[in-house]
Amino acid sequence: MEEKIYEICNNFAKNLKTERLAHNMTQKQVAEKIGIKTQSYQAYEKGITLPTTVNLLKLSFLFRVSIDELFER
Repeated sequence: MEEKIYEICNNFAKNLKTERLAHNMTQKQVAEKIGIKTQSYQAYEKGITLPTTVNLLKLSFLFRVSIDELFER
């Protein structure tokens, strides 16, 4: 079970970076748009932490993708 959770979190980190780059945004710009510190956003892309539900929704709206898409392989 832990391996599956690790895989999902790793997918999220990769997908988040892919979406950010596809939207030609810096990590700082994304962080500012959703109202968090740049370091917090960097931790999302590194797979260190996951966003709160509210920040996850903000990311979904910002990148115009579903939450499922952010976690897909």
